[in-house]
Amino acid sequence: MFGAGIIFINSNNQILLLLRDDLPNIPFPNQWDIPGGKIEENETPQAAIRREMKEELGLDNLSDFKLFKIYKSENLTDFIFWKHFDLNIDQIILNEGQKIQYFSLDETRKMKLAFNYNQVIEDFFKEIVNK
Repeated sequence: MFGAGIIFINSNNQILLLLRDDLPNIPFPNQWDIPGGKIEENETPQAAIRREMKEELGLDNLSDFKLFKIYKSENLTDFIFWKHFDLNIDQIILNEGQKIQYFSLDETRKMKLAFNYNQVIEDFFKEIVNK
């Protein structure tokens, strides 16, 4: 399976996380996650991020995001992108998930993120933010 996620980081060095729906039929229900989703057949990872951000957050024509890293495990290849973005979360109408919120690195260290994204966030801060 192939997935794509995006780390939005604001000017306070906080990252945007999405609280997943609390449905028993989805992976990691009711856990915080970076926005993103599954890459569909014949879709590039970049196109998947644009589509997912339109579906989840209502963001049209997302651009100027960069590839951070590709993470591979036995059943998932995950393309992780990032973008500096001071999103006004009060103006977002979520189409998926329960809510979105910005968190500091220290706050994320006290959470168990979906899909083991804690390591991704640690890597991101080490390699991009605190470089």
